[in-house]
Amino acid sequence: MKLSEVKKLLKCKVLCGEEFIEREVFFAGASDLLSDILAFSKPHCLQLTGLTTNQTIYTCKMALIKSVVFVRGKLPDESVIEMANKDGFVLLATDLPLYECCGILYNAGLAGTVIEPIKQKKNKK
Repeated sequence: MKLSEVKKLLKCKVLCGEEFIEREVFFAGASDLLSDILAFSKPHCLQLTGLTTNQTIYTCKMALIKSVVFVRGKLPDESVIEMANKDGFVLLATDLPLYECCGILYNAGLAGTVIEPIKQKKNKK
């Protein structure tokens, strides 16, 4: 799915990276925990989050993610936008909650980042 379609579906404002708005993403991940972004994301996916700090950009960069949607009407500081812009990120912002964004994108055909189910230990008698 192209980021231009994500922008339209989620009614996003482009904060930076307009020149990359035709970039394609094949997966999406959603988390407000930076450790989950590192543990469960896939490179080149779309990250949805409510975290607007520079740590979000650092974490996504480490995870090879360059497309971020800030949800719930949250906006990063200008310094965060400048940092992301220098690294070729596309930053989008929407007023929609995280849950609705995930549902909209899933219904439009964007896959999630799939992880293996946690194997439960069998109780020994």
